[in-house]
Amino acid sequence: MEWVILVLAVAVIGYAIVIYNSLVKNRQMVQEGWSGIDVQLKRRTDLIPNMMETVKGYMGHERETLEAVVQARAAATSAAASGPEARAKAEGELSSALGRLLAVAEAYPDLKANTTFLEFQQTLRTTEDEIQMARRYYNGAVRDMNIQVDSFPSNIVANAFRFTKAQYFELDNEAERQAPTVKF
Repeated sequence: MEWVILVLAVAVIGYAIVIYNSLVKNRQMVQEGWSGIDVQLKRRTDLIPNMMETVKGYMGHERETLEAVVQARAAATSAAASGPEARAKAEGELSSALGRLLAVAEAYPDLKANTTFLEFQQTLRTTEDEIQMARRYYNGAVRDMNIQVDSFPSNIVANAFRFTKAQYFELDNEAERQAPTVKF
């Protein structure tokens, strides 16, 4: 009887270790996913000043649109250390401002034909695609983590070692979910 209890105790401890290691792995995947989003969002905010300089020469009197992009970029940069919810809000506002800028740029044929501006548009499109892929990866890692934190018996180990659910990276406004439209 003692052997059965000992084997059962070892099995339970072994299973708890497997669950703990799985929780650690999922937490690391969430952090890796967040890092991927952070890298792409930083890339986008770094691209904006150069694009703005190119645009300023052509549309100096569109000051309101240009200032909206600058302010949205500043807000997104200051939200860099925030959690997913605050970061998503700031980045959504930046996406919206960039969309308005690109829409206004349509009225300037010389700007649309400018090689530098075209390169920035292509880089922005690529960056927005990379952000979307990073969001999907992050949200998938969050889903896996949250399922494990909520599921029995892993929730017992998660609660014992203070593993918590992670936040999804979601945009509030449905229009912000789309990458800015770039038309020629």
